[in-house]
This record gives sequence, structure tokens and C-alpha cells, in this order.
Amino acid sequence: MYGEVQMDLISSEKVDSMSSIDKIRLILSKVKTGKIVVLEKGLSPEEEAKLIEMTMIEINDDKFSGIEIESYPATGGDTLMERLRRKSGAKNRMMVVGPANQLRTVERGKYQISTKVLVGDGD
Repeated sequence: MYGEVQMDLISSEKVDSMSSIDKIRLILSKVKTGKIVVLEKGLSPEEEAKLIEMTMIEINDDKFSGIEIESYPATGGDTLMERLRRKSGAKNRMMVVGPANQLRTVERGKYQISTKVLVGDGD
């Protein structure tokens, strides 16, 4: 059986114009309806932590199983300065968020995130 998956690709311009709480609400509202969200510019570590926190509050076994998140760090390197920059609130370059029961990360490399999207009703 074939199904459909909707992916919403959101530009960095849109994300930059929103408050942190508005970004989180937007992501959660879309993912709760089964959409996969791809942000051109990801969230800061603090925003990502708040997204996870709010997701935990929203989980409902029958309707919402949570989220799956994968992102690239702001820089590709792993030097001490780059790690400190990430910890200081630097945003991720790209972020993929989707329903935990549909989105599976297969591989995350330096330049690519590979995911599988599970479609169907499980029959």
C-alpha cells in the first residue's frame, strides 16, 4: 500500500523572523499532523532543548508518539573553538524534524542526512 508524506521546507528567512517559542510551536503543530519539517537553518541548542521538552509534554500514545530530530552542526569541524561556538548558541545549518513513528535516520554524514519515512497504516 502506498501512502503520502508531506514535507515542509522552511527557509532561513522565515525562521529568523520568528521568536523561539513561535518556531517551536510551528514545528510541533506540523509534526503532530504527520508532516516532515526541514529547516534551512536549524534551531539553537537552547531552542532544540525546549522543542524536546515541549514534545515530551505533548506525547499521547494514541495520537502523537514524539519527534525524531537530526541536524548538522553550524560548522563541519570538531576543533575546540568550533565546539565552544556550538555550545554558545550557534544555530545548526539544517534540521529535519518528523513524527517519531514515521521518520528514521539511516545515516548522517558531513554533507548529507539520509532518512527513511515509514508510510502506511502498518497492515
